[in-house]
Amino acid sequence: MHSSTARLEALVAAFGSDLISTDPSDLIELGRDWTRVHTPAPLAIALPRSAAEVAALMRFCDAHDLKVVPSGGRTGLAAGAVAASGELVISLSRMRAMAPVDRLGNTVRVEAGAVTAAVHAHCAEVGLTWPVDFASKGSSQVGGNIATNAGGVKVIRYGLTRNWVLGLEVVTAQGEILSLNGALEKNNTGTDLRQLFIGSEGTLGIITAATLKLVALPRRHDVMIFAVPDVAAVVRLFRAVREAPMVLSAFEFFSEACRLRVERHRHLRPPFDGRYAYYVLVEFENSDRDAVETWAAGLFEGDLVEDGVVAQDASQGAAFWALRESISESLSGTGFPYKNDIALPIAGLEAFVDALEALLLRGYPAFEVCLFGHLGDGNLHVNLMKPDAMSREAFIAAAKVCDQSMFALVEAHRGSVSAEHGIGLLKRDALRFSRSPAELAMLRAVKRALDPKNLLNPGKVFDLDQ
Repeated sequence: MHSSTARLEALVAAFGSDLISTDPSDLIELGRDWTRVHTPAPLAIALPRSAAEVAALMRFCDAHDLKVVPSGGRTGLAAGAVAASGELVISLSRMRAMAPVDRLGNTVRVEAGAVTAAVHAHCAEVGLTWPVDFASKGSSQVGGNIATNAGGVKVIRYGLTRNWVLGLEVVTAQGEILSLNGALEKNNTGTDLRQLFIGSEGTLGIITAATLKLVALPRRHDVMIFAVPDVAAVVRLFRAVREAPMVLSAFEFFSEACRLRVERHRHLRPPFDGRYAYYVLVEFENSDRDAVETWAAGLFEGDLVEDGVVAQDASQGAAFWALRESISESLSGTGFPYKNDIALPIAGLEAFVDALEALLLRGYPAFEVCLFGHLGDGNLHVNLMKPDAMSREAFIAAAKVCDQSMFALVEAHRGSVSAEHGIGLLKRDALRFSRSPAELAMLRAVKRALDPKNLLNPGKVFDLDQ
């Protein structure tokens, strides 16, 4: 065994203080993600500049049995990037290079630390985009997006992150550098190893670069916001949107409780005076403006909505999006939310929400429930807000008990306990509600084959020895 002090001394001696930081502020900031449940306690922070340096670090860790937590933008909400047990954090934040866009192949190669919004801006210069988009795009990094198979607000149009990754560069637990698939659209040469690493939350390898698939930047967006009385009306509106003769790029919804929190925190509100149970944001791309206006007017004639506005220009459309994208920030800014991120088959969403509301009203009447999500792809964010009179410890304990009943409902409705945030540490014990014993055994077998010493992000997703 190697003592922590000896490991740290050897680490600094091998790589130097420019690459290794033990600054207390770095340890705290880079040792955690957006969750604040676990106290960060990493051994040190490594800040490599290249895949070669990441590989050298992993060879050192393999030789010294040093556990590693890969770190990107740390915008995750499942404690997947938390280092709480003396691990070495390998931050990819210095690796932000972006190659010129290949305009013939519609691809771009970027390093893992490239920020999502910076990739968007880089590609927009030539009229293209990487269509992976979410509220945290200003700080999330490509490597983390891929490692968690990030979702976001455009999944209904473009699908998950894995659909937009052609090639990967990955450093293994033993310090080897793998180059997987390059920029090939077609490569039928056996098992696609990229897919082992996409969505594996840094437990099988460290993504250091990727070749991303791009599409043409939409010429225009039409954004509108509607008010409806209940979840059944949200689902009816979604059916109407699906049948519309336009290209749907987003369908988002949020409750009045969310809207009130956004108004308190950001002083934003929808462009109508009434108060309604639910709000729906719809976005079409590259559509005929007159057709959009005519279609929206028909919603009122059919009594599908209680109120609504079609954005008259890009600025007003951005204001509508700000309502939706400010929700998570506003919940944290006005209280303490306990978050869940679940997925249900869209056809069963209304029945699930009815059952969930009955469960919460019956067992947890003191909890304010803030409901929002990407309903168009079945993703529901359930946020329980801590009552002011309840201690944080008592609230978390009660919310964890509530989880068991809610996850049983999710399982009964053939859903998933994590739609897009991953498992990390926070959802590890709930994985059994969505994965069979045979699946879990197979996941552990893959982990043991690729990382037999359990060096990479240990304890995340599942306990290897269970």
